[in-house]
Amino acid sequence: MTDSGSPHLHAGMSRRERRQLLESLRASGLPDLHPAPTEPASAAAPEPAPVAEEASEPPTILIVCTGNICRSPMAEILLRSRLGDLGVRFHSAGTHALVDHEMDAQSRELSLGLGATADDAAAHRARLLTASHLREADLILTMSREHRTHVVQLLPEALRRVFTLREFARLAATLSSESARDAADAGDGAPRERLGAVVAAVGAQRGMSVPASAEDDDVIDPYRRSQRTYDLSTSQLTPAIGEVERVVRATLTTL
Repeated sequence: MTDSGSPHLHAGMSRRERRQLLESLRASGLPDLHPAPTEPASAAAPEPAPVAEEASEPPTILIVCTGNICRSPMAEILLRSRLGDLGVRFHSAGTHALVDHEMDAQSRELSLGLGATADDAAAHRARLLTASHLREADLILTMSREHRTHVVQLLPEALRRVFTLREFARLAATLSSESARDAADAGDGAPRERLGAVVAAVGAQRGMSVPASAEDDDVIDPYRRSQRTYDLSTSQLTPAIGEVERVVRATLTTL
């Protein structure tokens, strides 16, 4: 017994006697002298991290050439002038860029004559192509097969979304605007997914068409060459730009 007259536990008690004593204490309303240990209060469970809403970023088209001062900026600013109303982002870069150089003067003048804005032409500064540029792009258009190979070597996962500009135009021409829109509609409706679906549809045409020669798929480099070569390069580039415009507009214009 304790000084207060309560029974107490002692080391010599059997388990049965101990259990019976504890039960009698609980029945009488007295507190256990040796209550069972309780689990420590746990810290409040952290709130589940909110599911980040997938950013509805605009589609990105990247154009690649060698120095990033003639062909690729010309394609970039022409496409921006024609498709800027759809919210598409256009960038360009060079595999061996003349970093920070302005756009070549002859290419700039030809671009302005075809509808590019003076602000876009003046703002251009050449940049070196990196893997991060490729990861951000939903469609990569190069000026030659050599550039296309460089892209795949730099980022193998880009294989299915890289084409030479003229190759993409040639393959896209096999799809009507309605077919392109149908392919886009198979996605979830977000602009990037719509463009990705159509890029895949265009890529699927690779195995169905007669292989083209490099002369048919490349845009000639005019840098430091005659005006005639600049004109030839432009004549190769502009019809392909028109085909890209058609299929991208059909893809991103919802009815």
